[in-house]
Amino acid sequence: MTDVMKDIENFEFIDRMSDSDALMWSIEKDPLLRSTIVTVSTFEGSLDHDRVRHQVDFMSRAIPRLRQRVRANPLSIAPPRWEFDPYFDLAYHLRFVTVSEGATLHDVLSMAEPIGMQGFDRARPLWEFTVVDGLADGTSAVIIKIHHSITDGVGGMKLQLALFNLSPDDPTPELPDAPEIHVLSQPERVADAVSHESRRSAGMFADWAKRGLGGVLGVLTDPVGALADAEELSGSVVRMIKPASPMSPLITERSLSVRFDTLQFPLAQAKGAAKVSGGRLNDAFIGGLALGLRRYHEAHARNVGALRMNMPINIRNQTIGNQAGNAFIPARVEVPLHPDDPAEIMKKVRTAVLSARDEPANDLMELLSNGLNRLPTSMTSSLFGAMLKGNDFTASNVPGAPIPIYLVGQRMLSQYAFGPNAGSAMNFTLVSYADECFIGANIDPVAVPDPDVLMLCVQKGFDEVLSLSPTS
Repeated sequence: MTDVMKDIENFEFIDRMSDSDALMWSIEKDPLLRSTIVTVSTFEGSLDHDRVRHQVDFMSRAIPRLRQRVRANPLSIAPPRWEFDPYFDLAYHLRFVTVSEGATLHDVLSMAEPIGMQGFDRARPLWEFTVVDGLADGTSAVIIKIHHSITDGVGGMKLQLALFNLSPDDPTPELPDAPEIHVLSQPERVADAVSHESRRSAGMFADWAKRGLGGVLGVLTDPVGALADAEELSGSVVRMIKPASPMSPLITERSLSVRFDTLQFPLAQAKGAAKVSGGRLNDAFIGGLALGLRRYHEAHARNVGALRMNMPINIRNQTIGNQAGNAFIPARVEVPLHPDDPAEIMKKVRTAVLSARDEPANDLMELLSNGLNRLPTSMTSSLFGAMLKGNDFTASNVPGAPIPIYLVGQRMLSQYAFGPNAGSAMNFTLVSYADECFIGANIDPVAVPDPDVLMLCVQKGFDEVLSLSPTS
């Protein structure tokens, strides 16, 4: 057994979605809330098609989710179930295209945009893989499209172990056996759903009994403090779920269209700038966005004090670190756009993000998702959509491979991720790979009809932040 197979087998692939994943799946009744992730990676040379086909086939066998489809029943008491697709066809999921002479990364992004805008065929596994040959500088590109219910960014980086190598000379892996296929009958589905809900209800009851005992002891020993904690929790829940309108008076419209763009800068420089303000990479990332978005509003003669950001906060730990699916909390953060000083902006951003990370209601995310999933899908989409569409932008920081990685012998040069807007006007996703930071920008062109102006402003915002670094 290879080391990759050992690492993948350490992942826990549960047959049913978590409540939060199920919520992400069901709210797609509203197409604006689709949870599609697109990545665009470039490689230093041409990718051998037969070897890529073998490697992707290996990945689909090593990672169960890539051969599984989602089976859901609106009348079921349990979340949707992952089941192996009896009609799995690798040729549907893996495509090869050759671009015209002189094509660049910009042309690859233009190709990736309609791929990202198209919804998945829900009767099939939720991923697509497109190899792009013939770029002007002799490089190749790979466009990967995957549904967010399969994994979050941090989990996705771990699952890449089944696709990429740490050395250009790594041997071709032997194909594991294809998974055994068993399509449940309707009676088996009902029995499985009842069994799942029984186990989950028992676990939730035990958890809440423990919380309740702690609450009772708290009331007995410190009644004033217990009352204050309860009030704080209820206020936190309201802040988490209350509907909201965008804080920007400028980027208020929403559509199903996307425009992809990119930024790149040295990782050491970004970390050095953050260190000046006593912060970390994420502070430089959000600080640069804040300064850039302020510039964009000023370019349109709008003075805005803050914008509402949706930021997934990773909650993977030793207990759920290797759990497939998602392990994050969608925190809403009011990001200050002032003062002008980049060091002060980073400090304010850090305070705002830490406050959102410490919201008491974060521990209730699964319970709240469970309650929303009990409602009719149209009502769930409406309620959750009212929360998400009030976000001005989304930002996500994903740690990538710290060293160069390879696909069938070719070194990966860059990796850009384009996360879903899911109701916001734009999504900026930072992937740190080797010594560089790669930012993928997913922009709604109806909300932002001049994306080139936006990207120029954001670039200037990062220039201000990076100028603080001793390595500048």
